[in-house]
Amino acid sequence: MLDENPSDRDARLFELIDGLVMQQRDGKTVDIEAICQTYSDLADDLRELWMTAMLAEDFGSCSEDLLVSPATMSGQFGLTDERRPTSSPLPRQVGDYEIVDELGRGGMGVVYKARQKSLGRTVALKMILQGDLASSVDRARFRSEAEAAATLQHPHIVPVYEVGEQDGRPFFSMKFIEGTTLAKRLIDGPLPPREAATLLLSIAKAIAEAHDRGLLHRDLKPSNILIDDEGRPFVTDFGLAKRWTVDDNTQIDQYAAASLTQSGAILGTPGYMAPEQAAGKRGNVSPLTDVYSLGALLYAMLTGRAPFQAASPVDTVLMVLEQDPLLPHVLNPKADRDLEMIALKCLQKPTDLRYVSAHALADDLAAYLANEPISARSSHFTQVISRAFRETHHAGILENWGMLWMLHAAVLLVLCLLTNWFQYREVTSRLPYFGLWTLGLGAWAAVFWNLRHRSGPVTFAERQIAHVWAGSMICSSGLFLIEMILQLPVLSLSPVLGLISAMVFLVKAGILTGGFYVQAMALFATAGVMAILQQPGMPHVGISIFGIVSALCFFVPGLKYYRQRTRAGL
Repeated sequence: MLDENPSDRDARLFELIDGLVMQQRDGKTVDIEAICQTYSDLADDLRELWMTAMLAEDFGSCSEDLLVSPATMSGQFGLTDERRPTSSPLPRQVGDYEIVDELGRGGMGVVYKARQKSLGRTVALKMILQGDLASSVDRARFRSEAEAAATLQHPHIVPVYEVGEQDGRPFFSMKFIEGTTLAKRLIDGPLPPREAATLLLSIAKAIAEAHDRGLLHRDLKPSNILIDDEGRPFVTDFGLAKRWTVDDNTQIDQYAAASLTQSGAILGTPGYMAPEQAAGKRGNVSPLTDVYSLGALLYAMLTGRAPFQAASPVDTVLMVLEQDPLLPHVLNPKADRDLEMIALKCLQKPTDLRYVSAHALADDLAAYLANEPISARSSHFTQVISRAFRETHHAGILENWGMLWMLHAAVLLVLCLLTNWFQYREVTSRLPYFGLWTLGLGAWAAVFWNLRHRSGPVTFAERQIAHVWAGSMICSSGLFLIEMILQLPVLSLSPVLGLISAMVFLVKAGILTGGFYVQAMALFATAGVMAILQQPGMPHVGISIFGIVSALCFFVPGLKYYRQRTRAGL
């Protein structure tokens, strides 16, 4: 449907999404992949908008679960005692537990302060919120949280005492933590450096223990860190826990949420989640995902806010995927620079640039507290070179350009061969050359970006590349005007085309992937060869050589990312 009016296409697309969301709200199962096969011309946009719609639905219906005193719950949720949720009556007793008060509730569970009669102790009792109306996925996730936390025994993880069921409603009891949460502590602003390092050291050791037992947390955030009256932190809420099998490097869901994963749903809290988690089903979630979130916690303790925050969850996710966080000392001039380095190392978007494990992070925090050098400040020469030539977090957009770059390679080659043919035919008028390099190249640029828009929304990084490309086109066409002003023969300045193209690839290397330094060097060398071939008695084939080299510079990465996109099934 290439001839379809864009506005009609958008209307059809959003009408489809709206209908699918309504089906989801009515409790019907939506198979987004089957829908994409039916509407193949809208498949890419459907997947992207469905992921966004599900993210908005998720954050529109849930809040946070806490296991602290009523006063703390009210402060965290922004509720007074009069406005505390009362949608269901307070049960008097659940098994061996006598309910004392409601602490709070979220989208899936409700937490009570309770007294365990047989042992005479106060506990936190969590029950599934919807009871008999809870979906199988909600029940599985709730059961997963209880089972996951019950397998962990660590002084800084809230221990689970018992898992049971009352009138068809699963529940589990935990240690009741008298105190506050890290989220509430951060309301007053950043923490002192040593206090922040001490808190995170305990949390990192707790998460390292979870990883050693094959469990990922996947939802580390300030509201899931409880702090007792003695200042000791406790990790809680394993509702998004995921099994991790280190031996075969595979990931196994702890709860039966395959349908959510297949639809590309994003699970977690945007401001504190790693890019690979924000990428939905395409992300490779691993223990390093929790390492990122630990860094986000430290960032919050240094600055008083999450690394990324925007007007909506969707905007925050886009920031996580595309942008780098502000340096902590920009937000808080008093932020400790060593802790800043530790936080930023955790927050690297490429996973292999983070700490190799939560244990390694804990070791660096211990070194900081002992006034010893931290590893976050050390870099070997080979690491520097490796980082220079690696892909950035923007490199994923190249999958949108694979086929387009292969087409662009063909257009460039034809353009240069035609230019060289005019030169061979001894055409001295500037008009044919100027027409090829302005009207011809400009028309192709319009077609290029129109085709790109059909593949989905254009990202911030792509807009930057578009501006650089437009600038290079203006410079290329401007060479003919400069030649005319200087009264030089046509194509006298053609070697400059190699320099212009090389600079464009240098910019792409910085924004997208360091691999483009190779293309930049090749084009710099091509400019020199073109200059040599301008000498009297040399064959005038410089433009053709430039066309061949330029075409290869676009075709090779284009083919790579086209295949990568095809393998991903996009």
